[in-house]
Amino acid sequence: MIGVGVAGVGIHPFGRFPDHTVTDLGVDAVRAALAEAGAATSPQAAFCGTAYGGVASGHRVLGRLGMTGMPIIDVEAGCASGAAALMLAAASIRSGQYERVLAFGIEKMPKGIIRSSFFEPWQEAAGLTATPAYFALRAQRLMSNSGVTEEDLTAVVVKNRRHGSANPDAMFRSEVTAEAVLHSRMVCAPLRLWMLCSPNEGAAAVVLRRADRDWTGVRLRSSVVLSHLPGPVLSESTPLSGSCDDAIPSPTWRAAQAAYGESDLGPGDLDLVECQDTDAARELLAYEELGLCEPGCSPGLIRDGSTAMGGRVPVNASGGLLSKGEPLGASALGQVVELVRQLRGECGSRQVEGARVGLAHTIGRGANTSVVILTR
Repeated sequence: MIGVGVAGVGIHPFGRFPDHTVTDLGVDAVRAALAEAGAATSPQAAFCGTAYGGVASGHRVLGRLGMTGMPIIDVEAGCASGAAALMLAAASIRSGQYERVLAFGIEKMPKGIIRSSFFEPWQEAAGLTATPAYFALRAQRLMSNSGVTEEDLTAVVVKNRRHGSANPDAMFRSEVTAEAVLHSRMVCAPLRLWMLCSPNEGAAAVVLRRADRDWTGVRLRSSVVLSHLPGPVLSESTPLSGSCDDAIPSPTWRAAQAAYGESDLGPGDLDLVECQDTDAARELLAYEELGLCEPGCSPGLIRDGSTAMGGRVPVNASGGLLSKGEPLGASALGQVVELVRQLRGECGSRQVEGARVGLAHTIGRGANTSVVILTR
């Protein structure tokens, strides 16, 4: 199989930028990725991930840079939009169609709870959407099945905010105490305000190239996007409108198994993970679904420090969504940028020492789940 290498990455910090358009954000990220890749890696095609960017978002960004003429394809897959763009970019190289491809994600999110045209008006009116109530029910179920406590949820926030304090691209860059988290406003039990990520704005870009055997840089070993199987009541597809059936494998578990198989790697090979922490419980659930621990054992990893810096497999060294916020189209590629920099040893005080294998995980509407594995 033709190998895929990462030639360059770029990111516009995540946050709120009232004086910048979504196109401005994308231009900054793409320009940075192209600068890293160098003139010899000029892309032959581009895929842009966005959910709220509007018609021809990718064209607007690349038009500003004078880079039209090649195929420019917009991709939408909810929170996994950027990962879907990456998957298509990598596939176009592996197929032999192109040797150099650009994948980028952009977003400028409305303030407040995320609303999506994915849901019918009656579903939204009935509360059958991806609201804090749904996240809270999922958290309650995890507490029942795995013994997760409110203190464990708090520990995820404290860990990720501590990691994020060293990330200049994060929206929130201050550490928090467990006491402060537990005193933040209750949104929907057991989830308090600081246990939920903040939708925001940002952009991220990755330049891929064909990587022969002599390529010594970061390699993209697998890039998988899968949707859900119908049925579960707490699926990210249509929440609260299915059956309670644990026999139906989750899209995260299925995508992880596919990525491990494609890369000939497993959870025991991972040196670090960037995973979806839309809320604190979502990260703990990912521990189990990605195979970092056996089902029901996620509390042990947060309690013994396994997923903190210096632990067995640090999770969300970037600070995760709880620190960075979540601009949907850019979210997954923001994780990839972090992993590439970690594998290159460029992350300073938040560097995971000796990192050679990293995994990124995102899940959004559809339910579209992405798992990306990179190695050095």
